Amino acid sequence: MTKKEHKEIALCCWRVLSFQEMEVVQLAMVAWQKDDGAKRLLQLILLHTAWEVGSGQLHYSVLEESQHGTFVGRIAQDLGLEVSELVPRMFRMVSKGQEEHFQVNMQNGILFVNSRIDREELCAKNLDCAIHLEVIVDKPLRVFHVEVEIKDINDNAPVFSLHEQDLAISESRLPGSRFLLAGASDADTAANALITYKLSPNDYFVLDSGSEEDQSRSPVLVLKAPLDREETPLHRLLLMATDGGKPQLSGTVQLVINVLDANDNLPVFNQSVYRVKLLENAANGTLVIKLNATDLDEGINKEISYFFSNNVPSSFTKVFSINSNTGELRVFGKVDFEDVNLYDLQIVAEDKGNPTLSGHCKVRIEVLDMNDNAPEVMVSSLSVPVPENSPPGTVVALISISDRDSGANGQVTCSVWPSGLPFKLTSTFKNYYSLVLAEPLDREQAAEYNLVVFAQDQGDPPLSASSSLVVPISDVNDNAPTFAQPSYTIFVKENNPPGTHIFTMSASDPDVAENALVSYWLDEKQWPLSSYISVHSESGKLYALQPLDYEEVKLLEFQVRAKDAGLPSLCGNVTVQVFVLDENDNTPAVSGPTEDTPTLVKVPVAAGHVVGKIHALDADSGYNAWLRYELYDASSSPWRVGVYSGEISTARPLEEAEGSNIQSLLVVVKDHGKPVLSTTATFSVSLVASAQVAQSDARLSRTVGKAKPLADTANLYLIIAICSVSSLFLLVILVYVALRCQSQTKEEMMYGPGTATLVCASEVGSWSYSNRHSHILAGVSGEPGAKSDLMVFSPNIPVLSESGKELVLNAAGQVSCIEPL
Repeated sequence: MTKKEHKEIALCCWRVLSFQEMEVVQLAMVAWQKDDGAKRLLQLILLHTAWEVGSGQLHYSVLEESQHGTFVGRIAQDLGLEVSELVPRMFRMVSKGQEEHFQVNMQNGILFVNSRIDREELCAKNLDCAIHLEVIVDKPLRVFHVEVEIKDINDNAPVFSLHEQDLAISESRLPGSRFLLAGASDADTAANALITYKLSPNDYFVLDSGSEEDQSRSPVLVLKAPLDREETPLHRLLLMATDGGKPQLSGTVQLVINVLDANDNLPVFNQSVYRVKLLENAANGTLVIKLNATDLDEGINKEISYFFSNNVPSSFTKVFSINSNTGELRVFGKVDFEDVNLYDLQIVAEDKGNPTLSGHCKVRIEVLDMNDNAPEVMVSSLSVPVPENSPPGTVVALISISDRDSGANGQVTCSVWPSGLPFKLTSTFKNYYSLVLAEPLDREQAAEYNLVVFAQDQGDPPLSASSSLVVPISDVNDNAPTFAQPSYTIFVKENNPPGTHIFTMSASDPDVAENALVSYWLDEKQWPLSSYISVHSESGKLYALQPLDYEEVKLLEFQVRAKDAGLPSLCGNVTVQVFVLDENDNTPAVSGPTEDTPTLVKVPVAAGHVVGKIHALDADSGYNAWLRYELYDASSSPWRVGVYSGEISTARPLEEAEGSNIQSLLVVVKDHGKPVLSTTATFSVSLVASAQVAQSDARLSRTVGKAKPLADTANLYLIIAICSVSSLFLLVILVYVALRCQSQTKEEMMYGPGTATLVCASEVGSWSYSNRHSHILAGVSGEPGAKSDLMVFSPNIPVLSESGKELVLNAAGQVSCIEPL
């Protein structure tokens, strides 16, 4: 491309370039003379401009407040139209929503200003302000887009919201203290709205107008010297605001400063400027930010109230509100990005002292643009309920989707949530869908489905809408009643009253209505149970028709059937085992020495000397057969009895002075059943002094000399008897010690068909339940207070469930499962 061709293209495209584009082209043309890279850049710019000419896009600029008839551009020439073609081709221009600020002279094709243009009224504070026009010609029909940029002029002076600002400043404030003033506002933009402030000369205050970069800055009054209320209670200053336009315009406000005595600390925010991003169309009440100012004072001087400063425009206070107590800034009106995209709010925090002190901060809210219109979902022709035997492909509902947006924002995709349900959407027409059955249904797995039809457009950010559907499924009788377990084990105590409710059978049918109405009956083929057990047909309650006797019947086994009321009816069954539990209905029986045959004891004897034993048995088993021995009155008795052994021994040493008398001991024998059953036994002890025996022997030897051989014979028999008893006592002790050692080394012993559990006698020990008789092994021990009884319970035949777990009855009468080892 030659230089001449470059110049011709540039001349053709110059009038359709915006102000910024013209600056770029000028820079590129200057650099064109220097290097080849710049030449290539200029070629791209010119080609881009030529493309915009081909697409019908024109850019003009005009100053605001231009007079009627002000030249804007040769629109006919720039569009490549002949002036003579304007009328035959019905040249016309349409403004998009605005007044007709421009017109075209049909005689020369010039675009000119038709009416007054106020940029501040048209675009407010937005930096970019343009009027969009559409030019239409016929034969052939063509549409051209024209953009006229409205440039700002300095036609508005800075204006203060008040003619006089009153400030109350405590004389205790230190130099450097800052006080926010109500700033001036300028309706212009850019440099024309850049306001600078100047304060009249004085000895106490200077002005801080902020940084040069912040065009929305407000003036801050800074104290440079301490105040003295007694010397000067009132200061009058003049504040002048000047904009940056040419020529410069200015406005003034008088500051009236009252010097007061009071509160020493003012509320302080943790930031001077808060920056917040807020989506447009935020709902009323939406929390924007929660401000928090702190005051170091106490009492009422520490209580803070929040409010907008006087320099906040009234239009802003219609969009946002602040809670005076909490400092929460919330949306109060409509937030629209197209109206205002940036809010600068000056917030004042004032305490409740006298006089009040205040701090300030700025909240800068940036409004984020978003897609305004969400899709709409409409559901029609909902065919419910759906039978559970419906084939796939059955149409359940018709759904239509609409979106008022256009382009990508109006293109909608539709789906069903949650995934994995037996339904799917099929497109029948543009934005029309059918909800059809994708898989076979089973009402027992899901009686109804909660669907959400989800529609989302392709805007940025995308908007979505949803509609909830409830699809109930109707029932078909395809399930038989089932019990929770394949078999039940029930434990019932003997001697129950006739008609006792012992258990409730419950079968579940996942069907509904008559298909789930269950009735119960007994299957008596295996056992004639009509005289023992009955079942209620509706509730499934099992009743014992007569008292059960553990000694007569220990186990009842039968089957219970459950049938529904469907057509045809379906039924299920379960096996029930009823174990009869032993009750404590037998009192202990005592055998051994009685009151008629007293036991002879020669005194003196030491403490712990065993003189005899009470033998008792209980026909019951388990805890009911575990016996305990007590003395009826052991408070002052010289005797004691083994708690579990029944051995009677001396509690203290007995002297010869206590001889020559017979004592009767009343022993109470109790079992551990509930309720406790007991019996009593009387044990007689004859105490004989050793001196009396010796004197009796000497008297007999003097008076009856011939009887000496007979006395010697009696003494011999007595010695033999004492030695025999001592040997027997020693043998019992050895046997008992051997049994105790064996029980400690071997905790399990075989008994009958199962393993017997060996349990030490203890008041706090645990005992295994046995539905057989218990056996008591009694030993003899002279150790005071020793636990001398061992009890061995014959083993149960373990009752196993079908899963292999053992069913065990606990102390509360409930059945629990134990994993086998």
